[in-house]
Amino acid sequence: MDSALVIVALCLILLLSYLFDVSSKLTKIPSVILLITLGFIISWVSKKFDIPTVDLSSILPILGTFGLILIVLDESFELKLSKDRIPIIKKSLIVAVFPMLILCALLALAFYFFREATWHVAVVNAIPLAIISSAIAIPSVHHLSRNLKEFVIYESSLSDIIGVVLFNFFALNAVFDAGTMIVFVVQILLMLLISFVASVLLSGLLYKIDHHIKFVPIIVLVMLIYEISKIYHLPALIFILIFGIFLGNLDLIRNPKINKLVHPEVLDQEVVNFRQVVTEGTFLIRTLFFVVFGYLIHLPDLLNLQTLLWSLIVVTGVFTVRAVQLKAIGLPMFPLLFVAPRGLITILLFLSIPVSLEMPLVNKSMIIQVIIITVLIMMIGMLFHKEEEVVEEEKPIDEILPAEPILVIEDSL
Repeated sequence: MDSALVIVALCLILLLSYLFDVSSKLTKIPSVILLITLGFIISWVSKKFDIPTVDLSSILPILGTFGLILIVLDESFELKLSKDRIPIIKKSLIVAVFPMLILCALLALAFYFFREATWHVAVVNAIPLAIISSAIAIPSVHHLSRNLKEFVIYESSLSDIIGVVLFNFFALNAVFDAGTMIVFVVQILLMLLISFVASVLLSGLLYKIDHHIKFVPIIVLVMLIYEISKIYHLPALIFILIFGIFLGNLDLIRNPKINKLVHPEVLDQEVVNFRQVVTEGTFLIRTLFFVVFGYLIHLPDLLNLQTLLWSLIVVTGVFTVRAVQLKAIGLPMFPLLFVAPRGLITILLFLSIPVSLEMPLVNKSMIIQVIIITVLIMMIGMLFHKEEEVVEEEKPIDEILPAEPILVIEDSL
């Protein structure tokens, strides 16, 4: 294929993505839907007019990994650790964990009894379908109130992190006993320690570098730490979340040694510039990922009747469990009920299922159908959500408490 044509196509795709992102604030149609549709149209036109195509399936996991890192990092900058955020943190943790565990258990039981899979295979295949995609949820709620948006950021980020941790635990272990649990807990604690130390050192490096190129090396180091942690089966997303929160809450640092290293009063402006670079990179990678995903969708996969019934069962389970959970803890049903899309993380985990644990039912068709249906439902929910309801919805989530820090790095550290 002519390189000039490829460059022109990429430029047009990125410009269209920008228009989709801008227009979504008015239309409330998630840009993700438009990007997937654009990719599908490009694929269809290429086949219709016999335009040479390229197999991009091997690129999807790479783009997905970069996208996940940048999206979680970008949005974690906004997560402020103060006392008035405690209700949101608690409720988002509950809504992130319990529905995921309940849905995973229900799907695993269904796979176990109706598809004659072993319990181990059933659980591993159920987890990717039980996780909310932060890559789709977070960019789709920018028009909501600050409290609702912050809740979705916490919930979807925690869902990604906990979901990946659970997936690795079940996918990488064949035996589950006390020893396995001890190793699992040690891995979590080790990752927390690594995350804190790495966050301090990277923040210090961000302050120290005076070269005109300073943000790209930091991003590369972040990705390097993430990938090395994954090689050793550590919950690497914890590091991304902690690093972003650390940079976003520099004013809470009270330890003289850390203050001397990172200089919060000076680093604040660098963090603003750093986040701008991360945001731009997130836009680029997210665009390419979802266009490639749409490009790889084939009509036979989308309209596969053999998996459609199971896909509808999965989607029904997703929103039923979510509705019960939101009602139980007193969160506003609308629009939060609809914000439960499956997407990037579901694809990444599906592609990571070991061959020995693969299940014929949970295939490419089911993954595509579940993602498309949940995203369409979210789009419909956003379309019918009225802006004037935002003020009324802030109250149940964010209780009025004095804005005092809940995390202060004291001198005793």
